[in-house]
Amino acid sequence: MGQIKLLDCTLRDGGYLNDWKFGHDNIVTIFERLVSAGLDIIEVGFLDERREYDYERSIFPDTKSVERSYGELKRDSSMVVGMIDFGTCGIENVQMCSESYLDGIRVIFKKGKMHEAIRFCSLLKQKGYAVFAQAVSITSYNDEEFAELVKLVNDICPYAFSLVDTYGLLHKQQLEHYFVMADRQLKPEIGLGYHAHNNFQLAYANCIEVLEKELDRTLIIDGTLYGMGKSAGNAPTELLSMYMNEHNGKNYRTHQLLEAIDVTMLDIYRQIHWGYSFKFFLSASNDCHPNYVAFLQDKGTLSVKSINKILASICSEKKLLYDENYIEELYMEYQNKECEDAEVYAELSGILHNRHVLVLGSGNNVYLQKERILEYMKKYNPLVISVNFLPDLYKVDFLFMSNAKRYVQMATRLKAKGSETRIIATSNITSSSETFDYVLNYGRLLDEKAHMRDNPLFMLLKIFKDSEVSDIALAGFDGYDMARTTNYVNANMEYTFTKERAQEINEDVKNSLERSGLKEKITFITDSYYV
Repeated sequence: MGQIKLLDCTLRDGGYLNDWKFGHDNIVTIFERLVSAGLDIIEVGFLDERREYDYERSIFPDTKSVERSYGELKRDSSMVVGMIDFGTCGIENVQMCSESYLDGIRVIFKKGKMHEAIRFCSLLKQKGYAVFAQAVSITSYNDEEFAELVKLVNDICPYAFSLVDTYGLLHKQQLEHYFVMADRQLKPEIGLGYHAHNNFQLAYANCIEVLEKELDRTLIIDGTLYGMGKSAGNAPTELLSMYMNEHNGKNYRTHQLLEAIDVTMLDIYRQIHWGYSFKFFLSASNDCHPNYVAFLQDKGTLSVKSINKILASICSEKKLLYDENYIEELYMEYQNKECEDAEVYAELSGILHNRHVLVLGSGNNVYLQKERILEYMKKYNPLVISVNFLPDLYKVDFLFMSNAKRYVQMATRLKAKGSETRIIATSNITSSSETFDYVLNYGRLLDEKAHMRDNPLFMLLKIFKDSEVSDIALAGFDGYDMARTTNYVNANMEYTFTKERAQEINEDVKNSLERSGLKEKITFITDSYYV
C-alpha cells in the first residue's frame, strides 16, 4: 500500500477570504504549529506576479519573496509548497528549487488551459520542484477530456495529480468515478490528491471515502485549519488528522492544530465567516458558479423557487464560468412572462383617471412621518396603493405586487385579507392559491434606460401616466441612507449592498423620475433622498 499524506493549505486557500492578510505573527504561528503537528505538506501561499510583497500577507510576487517571510522558520520533515494559478506567475519569477525555500509548487488550471498549464508544469519540474498538477472544477471534465488530461500528466510525470472539487459538487458516486479513472490511468509513480469543498457538507465525508481506498500510489488529502477556505470552506485539517491517526496509522499531533485554531483561526472566524451556507448549497445543487446565485439573490425580487428555475436554465458551458451579462439576460427572460392585459389596463385606467393617488412605499418614513400621510388622506381622500408590502396603519385600496420574494413573504397575510384590498400583480408573479384581481404584463412596465429596470415605482408610474391620474403623492419612498443600517419598516425587506451602490440607486431613481413625464404631478409627502 502506498503512503498517505496530509496537506494543509490554510495560508493559501484561506486567503481568499481575507485577501491573504493573516498578519505576519499569525502566518508564523500557523506555519510553526503545522510543522509541530507533523504535517507532511504545508502550502504557504500563492505566487502571483501581480501582487507586491507584503510582510503581512501570504501571497508573493516570486519565490524569492517566500524566503523573506519564511526563511528563518524551521520546517522539520514537512514539505513546503506554494501555488500558482496558471497564467498569474511567469517562469522567470521562479528560482531554481535548489535556491528556493519551496520544495514544490502546485499549479491550478481550468480545463480550457490544460495543455498550456501542463507545459508550464514541465518547466517547473525542470527547475527541480516537486510539481502538483491541480485540475480545478474536476466535474467540468467528461470522461474523454479527463483521459486526455491524464495522458498529458503522464507525459511529464509530476510529483502528484489532484482532483479539485472547486465548488463542492461531488457526491460519493461521482467522486468514486473520477477517483477510479485517475488511479487506473495515472502512472504508478505519480501521487493522487483530493481537494474538497463543503458546499454539500460532504468535504470531510468525501475525504474519508478516499482514505478508505487501498492504493499502491501516494495519496494526498488537502485540508485547512477549521475548514477556512474559498466558497463553503474545506475539509478541516484537525478532523482529518484525528481520523488518519485512528484509521490510517498516522501520528499527527492534533493538539498543535487545535492550539493554532484557538490562537489564530477563531479570531479570524469572528471577523470573517466561512462554511456551509444557503448560497453555496444553491450553487452546488445547480452545478453552477456561486456568483450566479449571489447575483440573483442581490436582485431581491425572486423566490428561491424562481432562483432555482433560472439556475437550471444556465447552459452547460456557462455553468462554472461566471458571466454577469448572461445571467442578467436569463433573469430578464424569466421575469418577462407575457400576458394579455389590454382589458385590465382599460379597467384600471377608468378607476385611476383624474384621481388623487397616494402611493405607499416600505421605507421607515411611512410610519415615522404618519401624521403627514394621515393629513393628506383626510384632505384629498385619495386612492391608496401600497407597493410590495401591506402597511398596518392605513386602509389600502390596491396592493401593487412586482416582487416574487416579497409576495411569498406576505402570502399568509394576503390569504387572510379578504376583499378589502385588491391586488395588481405583474406577470412575473405566480399566485400561490388566490387569484390576483389584475395582472399586467411585466415587460411593458420596465424602464429600459434605468440601471434597475424593474424598480416597482417606475412600473407603477407607467400605469399612472397611461391612466392620466390627477396627481401623485409618494410616501415611504425614502431612498437609501448610507449611514443608516435599516431603510425598511420590515427587516426582511432589507437589501445588502455597498454605500456606493446605495448612492447609485438614489441617482437612478432621480433620473427615472425626470424621464417619467410625471414630475409636475408628483409630490413627496415624506422625506426622501430621491428629491
